[in-house]
Amino acid sequence: MKKLIAYICCASWLMFQFGCSGRNPMPDMKETYSSRETKPFGTFIAKSILQNGFPENYVQSIKKPFAEASLSFNDTASVYFSVSRNLYADEHDVTAILNFVYEGNTAFFASAYFDTALLSRIYCSLNSQDVMTVFGSGIYNQTYTSVIEGIHTSTDSFSYYYRPFSAYFSKTNDNYCRVAGYNPEGKPNCIVFFWGKGKLFLHADPRAFSNYFLLTRNNYRYMQELMQVMRTSPQHVYWDDYYNKHNNPKPSDGKKSSLSEIFKYPGLKAAFWLLLVMLSVYIGFARKRKQRIIQELKQNVNSSVAFTETIARLYLQKHDNKNIADKMITYFNEFIRNKYFLHVNTGSQDFITTLSRKSGVSEEKTTELFNTINKVSESAVVDDLQLLSLNGQIQQFYKKRK
Repeated sequence: MKKLIAYICCASWLMFQFGCSGRNPMPDMKETYSSRETKPFGTFIAKSILQNGFPENYVQSIKKPFAEASLSFNDTASVYFSVSRNLYADEHDVTAILNFVYEGNTAFFASAYFDTALLSRIYCSLNSQDVMTVFGSGIYNQTYTSVIEGIHTSTDSFSYYYRPFSAYFSKTNDNYCRVAGYNPEGKPNCIVFFWGKGKLFLHADPRAFSNYFLLTRNNYRYMQELMQVMRTSPQHVYWDDYYNKHNNPKPSDGKKSSLSEIFKYPGLKAAFWLLLVMLSVYIGFARKRKQRIIQELKQNVNSSVAFTETIARLYLQKHDNKNIADKMITYFNEFIRNKYFLHVNTGSQDFITTLSRKSGVSEEKTTELFNTINKVSESAVVDDLQLLSLNGQIQQFYKKRK
């Protein structure tokens, strides 16, 4: 009961931060994974779940590289938890991590990119997210992640509406590794490396431990179920607060810059300085005033597409989500009438069954869509997440229809 109250309080605080007061209508979607942030992609909830999972231990924040922090460790049954966008660990850090695990401790790292220094030592490979998946258009949909049956203790699905969980481990060490979870394509995105007396967990998608994911329905159980295979009464519990702030690789010796590799070779050094001098001369001459060519202005084209885009931008600038949602629903209802010759009756089960049969879209998806339409139509105010969900469900209907 105490855990439930804690999660409800955290959720209420996040809703206030995300703009329930009207001051911040759109939350910051930057993936920082900071345990202090209550933004969608902070890890305030994850750290709270870790603390509630081990109530007898105080979660200690580590703000140093693992090799440096481990000098003060003398543990044989502790837990180390890290969530970061990139995990850049040098050879000293990797050695310290493996030694920490070998002594009987548990280390958990969730990251979209793992340094090859770590993966090569455990003979594993990671297939990160495709660039088109991250920056392309039409990439948002209902996606999920799952754990293996030996860990899964409920029938709930762990899903949310955002970019797909596409990263996975393309190669694992069968002698020491076991798969603990899968992405929507059935490929392993969470593995356990057994080394000595301890365990090393690697998760390929840190978004599964973000505030946004864990507060969606019962997704907090996903992290709880992974924690079940950790030690029940650890000596200490550590939360990494270093790697989530360092998204660039460290120099190999900690002192040399990237230019040091150029200056090691006399020829490259001379070419670098010559290029710098020539660039300075070019900039000096380019500062002189030049008569620019006056380009002929093209005549404005008043097309229907341009007009529609202009009106759409006006609505977006005003941030009138309710008006936009109503027009989306009106256009969709008109499509149903013209395409399937049906009179739209959102509250009729017969109408939904008939539309599902004619369109080829499952009755469950059709019911879910019109439930969303009814909810948005009855709402006086529509927030960004509701508008995004409505648009996504309508687009899915267009794609799956006959």
